[in-house]
Amino acid sequence: MSYGKEESHPTHTYECGDVLLKWQFSPPKKVKIGPKTIDCIFIGYAHNSNAYRFLVYESNIPDIHKNTIMESRNASFFEDVFPCKSKEEPSSSKRMLESEPQTFKEAVNSTEGLMWKEAIKSEIDSILQNHTWELVNLPPGCKPLSSKWIFKRKMKVDGSIDKYKARLVIKGYRQTEGLDYFDTYSPVTRINSIRMVFAIAALRNLEIHQMDVKTAFLNGDLDEEIYMEQPEGFSAPGQEKKVCKLVKSLYGLKQAPKQWHEKFDNVMLSHGFKINECDKCVYVKDTEHGYVIVCLYVDDMLIVGSDDKMITSTKNMLNSRFDMKDMGLADVILGIKIKRTSDELILSQSHYVDKILGKFDKDNSGVARTPVDVTLHLSKNKGESVSQVEYSRVIGSLMYLMSCTRPDIAYAVSKLSRYTSNPGAKHWQGIIRVLKYLRFTRDYGLHYTRYPAVLEGYSDANWISNVKDSKSHSGYVFTLGGAAVSWKSSKKWLLPDPQWNLNL
Repeated sequence: MSYGKEESHPTHTYECGDVLLKWQFSPPKKVKIGPKTIDCIFIGYAHNSNAYRFLVYESNIPDIHKNTIMESRNASFFEDVFPCKSKEEPSSSKRMLESEPQTFKEAVNSTEGLMWKEAIKSEIDSILQNHTWELVNLPPGCKPLSSKWIFKRKMKVDGSIDKYKARLVIKGYRQTEGLDYFDTYSPVTRINSIRMVFAIAALRNLEIHQMDVKTAFLNGDLDEEIYMEQPEGFSAPGQEKKVCKLVKSLYGLKQAPKQWHEKFDNVMLSHGFKINECDKCVYVKDTEHGYVIVCLYVDDMLIVGSDDKMITSTKNMLNSRFDMKDMGLADVILGIKIKRTSDELILSQSHYVDKILGKFDKDNSGVARTPVDVTLHLSKNKGESVSQVEYSRVIGSLMYLMSCTRPDIAYAVSKLSRYTSNPGAKHWQGIIRVLKYLRFTRDYGLHYTRYPAVLEGYSDANWISNVKDSKSHSGYVFTLGGAAVSWKSSKKWLLPDPQWNLNL
């Protein structure tokens, strides 16, 4: 690498991440032979100099590590080589997923055309049965939206094909805000509410059932006038020149999630349910014969009742209004395993831990008994950076695990997530420490029992834990039935006032 000052300015424009290059560096003087270049990926331009910024793609040099970011002007670009494509031979399941048809013609003309045609017919039948559209002449001045088919093979746990799925999706990205749609919100039940329901079920020894709404978004009623071209595979003899005027929402529409939620709200309220004031996706019905609780997460729902009659009557009501799939006793929800024993209810994500370790800790770096190394002091990175993309991916994975079933890593994840914009080697050490801890505690989870039957809350904060910005770190946890139902660990955004301590 040349450390001399360059007077020239970059004269070529490259798209970030798409170009392989050879970066020429200066090896130590004592090294007479050996590699003089390193494979890198172009990621942009330096902020304070006229150099390029590179992400090291492959390195055989001990002092230069993979995924570090370098700046230099000495580089040869290979614009026809795309290193981001995997060099490994894909497995048969990956090849199968990659070969899924991308267009209607590709699907019906493939070797699995009969299966795809059956899936297309099933989707069209559901749409027509639901009275999703009506055929009309296109009004003057209106431009219809187009649609496309999405094809997917649903797989079983053993890797075999479960079913062929075809979904008709309208190209809603062409909608005009204020004309074709107004609001796009889509509420879902909070994970805290789900854990609370599980804790109550464990305390009172209640059964938890699960149902799924088929083609949920097709149930929402539309207020706006939206026209769509007749989709491929749909045949209406003598009406080929007409367009589809949508009566109900369709997958791909901006307002489809909102319309579905409003429809579900109206159905539940009309059958005696009340909406929880703290969570708009939790519905409760309390009668002299018993009570039932329903939690809705898009199209998945949990049903908890005081007895079988309340659960059965709720299922019958839902089946009469929507096309439902009864999944029986709940065993998995949002990727969380549910295990029921005679005296406790366990929520765990051991399979998700395995997935994280398989992605980010393939070298099996050992185990650790705590998630944080107290001797590792983290601060803003001023040296070489590690891959920001990889760091963000692992933080996102850990965040989901923490928010669902692992409050024990909340502090570690909160602390490490502050450095996502420019992570360094020390920050990656912190990530590895958490991964080691997860390997040691793979089967940890939330164990809800019948005692104690009281909601308990604990909170604590340290005093100016960060001497550089004089801010503290605080956290809280609420427990019910012997396990956590809500928790948080975060850095305070207010500076402490010494007068507060005196008053306290």
